[in-house]
Amino acid sequence: MASDPLRAALESAFPEAAEIAVVDRTGGGDHFHVTVASARFDGLPLLEQHRLVNESLAGLLHDGTIHELRITTKGAA
Repeated sequence: MASDPLRAALESAFPEAAEIAVVDRTGGGDHFHVTVASARFDGLPLLEQHRLVNESLAGLLHDGTIHELRITTKGAA
């Protein structure tokens, strides 16, 4: 599946996550919506939460695996 590398990268970056979901929005394998729920996000502004997710997927963004990315983050609190 096209979403497997994204899931693996997110699971590696957020091993404590209560939820990680990756949805291929268009079926084409390059437009994704990811959801990550982690206590690491508690107290962080939304921009910082999304920066952490983007950093974990930087290689896939850089090599073109991900063309478009939507991010939903949730804290544990």
